[in-house]
Amino acid sequence: MTDLTSYQAQHFLWKVEGKLGFITLNRPEKKNPLTFESYAELRDLFRALVYDKTVKVIVVSGAGGNFCSGGDVHEIIGPLTKLDMPGLIEFTRMTGDLVKAMRACPQPIVAAVEGICAGAGAIIAMASDLRYASEESKTAFLFTRVGLAGADMGACAILPRIIGQGRASELLYTGRSMAAKEGFDWGFYNSLTAAGGALEKASSVAADLAAGPTFAHAMTKKMLHQEWAMGVDEAIEAEAQAQAICMKTQDFHRAYHAFVAKQKPVFEGN
Repeated sequence: MTDLTSYQAQHFLWKVEGKLGFITLNRPEKKNPLTFESYAELRDLFRALVYDKTVKVIVVSGAGGNFCSGGDVHEIIGPLTKLDMPGLIEFTRMTGDLVKAMRACPQPIVAAVEGICAGAGAIIAMASDLRYASEESKTAFLFTRVGLAGADMGACAILPRIIGQGRASELLYTGRSMAAKEGFDWGFYNSLTAAGGALEKASSVAADLAAGPTFAHAMTKKMLHQEWAMGVDEAIEAEAQAQAICMKTQDFHRAYHAFVAKQKPVFEGN
């Protein structure tokens, strides 16, 4: 997977347009559920994006008016009931590796959520950097509804940091759907659109990010992730080092010279 511009995904749609990479979950007849194979391929794609210099921002969406209904009942949940413990832990670690790959991927990930966003689909939205949803969307961390813990793929660590401990606890215990307006009010979604408008909004934001200082964006993403486990003093020192590194980039110099010339800087990501 060295040339991601021409990469042909097997279990979802992938295309590169300019500086943007688009992932489309594409099983609309079932509301885009995930399979063992699509989990693994998504993980591998995000891992490969670490080494890609063309794609600056990733947009994730679903086909047919829905984002993702979670793990396929017949292709994942049914087979899981027959696995032994080593097989089960292999699966749960693999799904967690998808979230790890998304967080380690230097490109900002923008989720465009329409319709149903449930289970592992809600996790993919949660693990993205920015989330835009239509007013009709419904998001559910529904693991308890299939007899599992709400502690899945990092939900107990990441979701409280986005919407707060109490709100996350309610969603993870009950498995109920979070309405789009509720998700926006709680900070899960960055903004809402009319039905059918989430992808256009997410793509517009992604294009703006891709036109910015992408090395610096990658640094911001890394620090947002790493500082979860830091004290304030350690975080301030880490940011001092990160910012000093960014000051050695050409984009920093381009911005200065553009300001002096009263022009808008044109960033190139180096």
